[in-house]
Amino acid sequence: MHNPEATAMALSILRSGDPFQWYVITLLALTLYVYLNEFSKKNWKGIAAGLSLYMVHWFVEIVNALIQHFSGHALWTVPTGTAFLILVGVGIEISLMFSIAGLILSKLLPEDPNLKIMGINNRLLFAIGNAAFYSIFEIFLVKTPTFVWVWPWWGSLPVFITVYIPFFLAAFYAFDWPPQKQKAFIGGLFVLNALSLVVFAGILKWI
Repeated sequence: MHNPEATAMALSILRSGDPFQWYVITLLALTLYVYLNEFSKKNWKGIAAGLSLYMVHWFVEIVNALIQHFSGHALWTVPTGTAFLILVGVGIEISLMFSIAGLILSKLLPEDPNLKIMGINNRLLFAIGNAAFYSIFEIFLVKTPTFVWVWPWWGSLPVFITVYIPFFLAAFYAFDWPPQKQKAFIGGLFVLNALSLVVFAGILKWI
């Protein structure tokens, strides 16, 4: 069975200003500081890692919201605890965290992209390791009122495979891509996400 209460609660606060809290402004300023600091250091690779993960994050959240529209229930929802619910499964706080997660964690990558650890390429190993950490952390989150896995078959394993592995593969492989490929990937996903939001949220009001 799904969780209709969580769906109803999330939809009731979707893009509502009622839960707004001023700390969001501070989080926005800190996120901007992180990127401007890396910009001043010309850390283009780290910035590419951060933006690549963030674009995949938005793509996944749009897909989750479309699942909500077509099936009646998203795979995950944020029914409470956020100052602003952007889409049914993502509040402003978690979205800002994902906006810098790839950049921050790229600082842990070995300098040599071809280095193998336990016989596994370090970029792949770090992507799997971080994906596993985030997936396990979601087990804690769903024990709080603020985050709900709506369907009983949706849990840490499917989120590990379909959400977090793509997040960190995008971040850590984009880190080493030539600038033109980085721009094409980030720019292409940005256009896709932006058009999807305009059409599905703005015009059709599906999400």
